[in-house]
Amino acid sequence: MLTELVKRSPPLPTGSKLLVLGGGFSGQHVVALARALGSTAICSRRDINSPGADIAFDSATKLLPATKVLEGVTHLLSCIPPAADGKDPVLTCLGDQLKALPLQWVGYLSTTGVYGDRQGRWVTEIDHPQPQQARSKRRLACEEAWQASGLPLQILRLPGIYGPGRSVLKSVNTGQSRMIHKPNQVFSRIHIDDIAGAILHLIQCAADGQRPIVINVTDDMPTAYTDVLGFAAQLLGKSLPEIEPFAVAAAQMNPMALSFWQENRRVSNQLLCRELGYSLMHPNYQSGLRDCYLAEGFKVSQTNFP
Repeated sequence: MLTELVKRSPPLPTGSKLLVLGGGFSGQHVVALARALGSTAICSRRDINSPGADIAFDSATKLLPATKVLEGVTHLLSCIPPAADGKDPVLTCLGDQLKALPLQWVGYLSTTGVYGDRQGRWVTEIDHPQPQQARSKRRLACEEAWQASGLPLQILRLPGIYGPGRSVLKSVNTGQSRMIHKPNQVFSRIHIDDIAGAILHLIQCAADGQRPIVINVTDDMPTAYTDVLGFAAQLLGKSLPEIEPFAVAAAQMNPMALSFWQENRRVSNQLLCRELGYSLMHPNYQSGLRDCYLAEGFKVSQTNFP
């Protein structure tokens, strides 16, 4: 929760101005944390009337932030996905303006999907990307474009993102979850609090002279999907449907859903947590789901809150 996150997060350096391009789930959380710490933060969305929007930025319609808005920006976080052609919308539309700013740190939110399928093996930042999905190939192309920009870049590779309002609790509570089992398949994940917390921590590390170009931001426990659903059901006091073998369930999956099950890897956070010293608020799915449970207003009882 934000109050706990504030207690453990460093503020931006004095005099900083943070611009977050792409105010979705992650972007808005980072802005909220920065502001709660007393820092200046600006958030863009495609529509100025969207929740959380301070400015509008839409690369598709060439709706660009005013030059005055960009003045004095010292820290930039891009949460905007690649365009269909694989190019990065921020660099395409704002690349020259960004190079003229007094930027001390630039973060780009990417995906651990760039590692591709590793058949359940651990991957670290030194492993060469092997993207298999088209969307992951586009992400890698954008990573490379950002690295070629000459900006003080840090690429944050994220796995599945969850948090209050965006977790398996809803599907389990409404009886819409499916217990799909694929032997030895695991997924990595990260709670939204730890995305925001890690970003503020990494900005502080960069100010202290530590800025690895690529960072995996993930929790400690890659886990089978059925284990996560099982814990959610325990929290909610709900029963789960029968387990479905993946081979049977796959026939009913759309291509996007199927693509997630075609890759199996365990993503290491040792660089972030051990070498750079970030302490996860939610090191595993149990901690994260407990937080979601409380934040979403479920009534706590001793019988269903392990």
